[in-house]
Amino acid sequence: MAHLFHIPVMGTCFTTDSPLRVAHWGIDSAISLVDDRMTEKIGLYYAQKYGLPYEKVSPSAEHAREKRIQLYLNLVNALVQKNFARVKKAPFTGESEKDFYFQLLPTEDPLRKRYLKMLQMPRGDARDAEENALSAEMRPGSIDVNIMVKLDRPGFDDAKEALRGYAKSNLYGNTSLILSAGINQALFSEMEAFPCFYRNAVGGFDKKIVLKISDFRSAEIQGKFLARKGLEVSEYRIESGLNCGGHLFPAQGELLPLILQEVVTNKEKLVCGFRDAVQKYYTTHGLDVKRLMPLMPKLTVQGGIGNFGEAERLLRDFGMDRCGWGSPFLLVPEATLVDDALRNLLAKASSNDIVMSEASPLGIPFSHLKLCPAEIDRVQKIEQGNPGALCPKGFLQNNTEFTEHPICTASREYQKKKLAAIDALNISAEEKQKAKALVFEKTCICHELGNSGLIALGLESSEKAPAEICPGPNLAFFDRTYTLKEMVDFIYGRGETLTTAHRPHMFALEIQLYAKWFKASAEMGTPLKTVAENLKRGLDLALEISKSKAYPGEDLESIQDAVAHTLPLIEPYL
Repeated sequence: MAHLFHIPVMGTCFTTDSPLRVAHWGIDSAISLVDDRMTEKIGLYYAQKYGLPYEKVSPSAEHAREKRIQLYLNLVNALVQKNFARVKKAPFTGESEKDFYFQLLPTEDPLRKRYLKMLQMPRGDARDAEENALSAEMRPGSIDVNIMVKLDRPGFDDAKEALRGYAKSNLYGNTSLILSAGINQALFSEMEAFPCFYRNAVGGFDKKIVLKISDFRSAEIQGKFLARKGLEVSEYRIESGLNCGGHLFPAQGELLPLILQEVVTNKEKLVCGFRDAVQKYYTTHGLDVKRLMPLMPKLTVQGGIGNFGEAERLLRDFGMDRCGWGSPFLLVPEATLVDDALRNLLAKASSNDIVMSEASPLGIPFSHLKLCPAEIDRVQKIEQGNPGALCPKGFLQNNTEFTEHPICTASREYQKKKLAAIDALNISAEEKQKAKALVFEKTCICHELGNSGLIALGLESSEKAPAEICPGPNLAFFDRTYTLKEMVDFIYGRGETLTTAHRPHMFALEIQLYAKWFKASAEMGTPLKTVAENLKRGLDLALEISKSKAYPGEDLESIQDAVAHTLPLIEPYL
């Protein structure tokens, strides 16, 4: 028994308390471990709300970040267990919380079918026995955490501190560590210190490892490095390079269908290729090799999924185990932490409002909402002649262009120095204006991405805390807020359509996004031969898919249109 979807990590705050909202319904979700000071505020809020003890960690305390994360995860675990116990204890009435748990399950799930059959049974011993048997099968959703492995600033151990906080938390068994955004060898080595990432006495894992990947090559490289440490990957989360929220990784122009095909074709290599290295580590370090039972990692996919038919194709034709549904859940108040005003802006957003920008100080393309309060605040500061942020948290301080100590390119300190340097250049006024525009575009995502959650809980005011948000482009085709039941029923194809009529297929939207990115890269003079070749292979596969039988709700013609418009763009580079 398991849901066929999960709620991926979104921003720094939007899924921070999602386990408290959905885990008791058996739904998995992931918490970002970027902003420990924000999670501390949220932890204090929930501890006070439910009358639980909670310690505020002094900023001067040793390993303060680690302790804040550990305390917050312990609190979330306690509250999830409390919520789940309440749901499990409820009676079956047809309308109780326990009924809701089973009603949300996938349509063809055997447990849901047993539940519906049980409701037709007359009261008596047989029904009581079935009710007890169903209750015994209930499981809470997984409380997962996400670490951006390259978050570490010079002189800081942000990623390691987050890892230690998670490893030392009392989350066990029903939890995973999701590693994203590349390789951090020091972080991977740090994991060796914690037995929870290795096989336990029954051959399972107290804390599973999940890799978010952009292609098979990244999966293989990271998997091999972890295997040399005796660490096994339980799941590979494949994400579209551009058709997603937050930071974007277009890489070499590989489209999602091509990536999925390559990963599935080489799935055995993700097991057999690492087995010897893991066994060698266990033997060398005196660990019980007998615990190494066969492990076939799950393959999941996320990035722009927008209806039941698209999910069915990914599950059936590409053999995925589950799908990640991210941005649409930003419009579900029962699932995510977003303030009402910002959520209403998301509901009204069009395709022109959700853009690929250079807003991230990391120098990585970033999908964000042009209409969000943080963007309006950024523009106002420029107009007032006082651009840049105060940099209250400094998680992205990595630039030493003007200072010995690292500073953030979105900070007021950096932008004033950079603007003065541009003014001193012997270039035209037009060139100076273009250079300054690139400086101005950076925004304080490490702080402002957390503001909406604090506003939603009444811990900050919208006037003092402008909120940033980073939805995927797919959200433009959802135009109101939804209940959890509406969204889950829509995901499983048993509810009314929630998207607008003109929504293109997820593969078509990804092609459109890559076409825009390719055109912009060409205008900058970027070498694009390899990218064009990869795109051509992806377009050929997409065209092949478009000629297959459609699953319910799939707009396969939109794929053909997207291919037709993109081919002429890349042909000169082939």
